[in-house]
Amino acid sequence: MTLHPAGLHHLETVMGMVVSIDLRDPDVPPSAVDRVVDWLHHVDRTFSTYDDRSPITAIGRGALPSERMTAEIRQVLDLCEEMRAETGGAFDPFDVPAPNGTRFDPSGLVKGWAVERAAGMLEDLGCRSFFLNAGGDIALRGRPDPSLPWRVGIRHPRRADALAAVVEGSGRLAVATSAQYERGDHIVDPRTGSTPDSLLSATVVGPDLTVADAFATAVFVMGVDGLRWLEGYPAYEAYLITSDDMTVWTPGFARYRAPRDDDDPAS
Repeated sequence: MTLHPAGLHHLETVMGMVVSIDLRDPDVPPSAVDRVVDWLHHVDRTFSTYDDRSPITAIGRGALPSERMTAEIRQVLDLCEEMRAETGGAFDPFDVPAPNGTRFDPSGLVKGWAVERAAGMLEDLGCRSFFLNAGGDIALRGRPDPSLPWRVGIRHPRRADALAAVVEGSGRLAVATSAQYERGDHIVDPRTGSTPDSLLSATVVGPDLTVADAFATAVFVMGVDGLRWLEGYPAYEAYLITSDDMTVWTPGFARYRAPRDDDDPAS
């Protein structure tokens, strides 16, 4: 755990990725980091589709009756159904192949939900300025410095060492990106069973990471048509990179985008 002039910074490997916890409030208690870390490991044990012993694997196999499901599991199932309905089936964790061999994989929502819940825990502990980054899905609050916004780089999908754009924001904000470059062709269109190929990446920005995470997956599946669909949700904006290296975005995304000559993400 690293001390900033004010706050704490911690990196934790969990859920198959590195999670960055950056707390900028003065006098942050170390217990704040401990609570987030414990929560994320609990989520991993509960919802991992790579663990044959996890409750979510049991659900996928029809081996966990509803009366034995925890309130957290029921909440995730309800959210999955809500997102399936909202996206017209473009996001449907109930009918996609999972690493555990089942047809149930809520991973496209669980990561965002877990980090959003972690952000709420930090707020309950009095934290007001922080940045949580879980493999590129980000929840932030406040500012890193009273005079500066948080800055989030959107990775270039063809060049791991380059940025396609930079998002600036403060207050309450979530940024989620869906792409194939980290895990290969893991995103499937539930409506057809095929791998979407019209986009290289889809980034969604909005107030809640649970929704932004699911919407990013849905827009990746929908392709450029997803921009028109997202216009029905004015609190959320998107930035897309197409398979022929074109960039398109919703009109409201411009208010989050840093100038093109300012491409270094800051924390």
